[in-house]
Amino acid sequence: MTLEVDHKLDREVTVSAGDLPIATYVYRPDTVRLESPKPYLHPLRTLAGDLVTLFRPHDHVWHKGIAWSLPHLGEHNFWGGPTYVHGQFYVQRENNGSALHRRMTSLTADGDTAALTHELDWRSQQGDPVVDETRALTFSLIDGSSWALRFETRMTNVSGATLHIGSPTTKGRENAGYGGLFWRGPRSFTNGIAQSPDGIGADDLRGTRAEWFAYRGKHDETGRASTIVMVDDTRNPRHPPQWFTRSEQFACLCPAPFFSEELPFEAGGTLTFRYAVVIASGDHGDEGTHKLADRGRTLLGTP
Repeated sequence: MTLEVDHKLDREVTVSAGDLPIATYVYRPDTVRLESPKPYLHPLRTLAGDLVTLFRPHDHVWHKGIAWSLPHLGEHNFWGGPTYVHGQFYVQRENNGSALHRRMTSLTADGDTAALTHELDWRSQQGDPVVDETRALTFSLIDGSSWALRFETRMTNVSGATLHIGSPTTKGRENAGYGGLFWRGPRSFTNGIAQSPDGIGADDLRGTRAEWFAYRGKHDETGRASTIVMVDDTRNPRHPPQWFTRSEQFACLCPAPFFSEELPFEAGGTLTFRYAVVIASGDHGDEGTHKLADRGRTLLGTP
């Protein structure tokens, strides 16, 4: 089995394993302003063909598969929807920024690996420059039942001022530290199993610091299971991060380096983040999920 890429209409890239599309990266979306337009990965499928992402759910329409989303980048909202304001809860402001595709710099497929790199301009709702970004995605086949995504971003602050990157928790909302690389799972994964290196659980694991987290869920219709493992690079700021995860309301994972403490992003400064996301068919159990995390760690080139 080999990976192939299909570049459509200067808008999206689809990666297929043989005849099966396993990932679509929409880098020029038609998202409305209030949802903070940004590239996203959806649909994502296992090698068994099961869908493991959800797009624009009615409860949080700004959730789109897997996306790099920051709810509090200074005064800007690159997450979507209203902004958390302590004492007022969520308030719709004129601060929904956009991460806009500038140009594709590489797109390749070679055997069991496909990769793309592109540049983005992050703009405020008023059109002012905030961040210049270079983003690289690498798709790799692991074995006959799993594949992995390596996500890398290099962000430079071009706003002219220090930006403090935070979350609703850093603004005063308890245990709501989301922000960063965010995965939203399918509806049928609700009440699935969240797993950290130290054990399994559900919403009780939210806020835990760990190198990796996993989610094990089942699909409607087929009854098959799938496993998602997200691995934080040891070289990322604030490693190991706290994790934002849900199971009881819906399925999600997010390694959140800004969960409970703001990260200063100096004017002219550059921040780099790298993650691996392993997408596996089946429920591999506690021990098998650890082994999947090891495969993600290998993809990142970390011990």
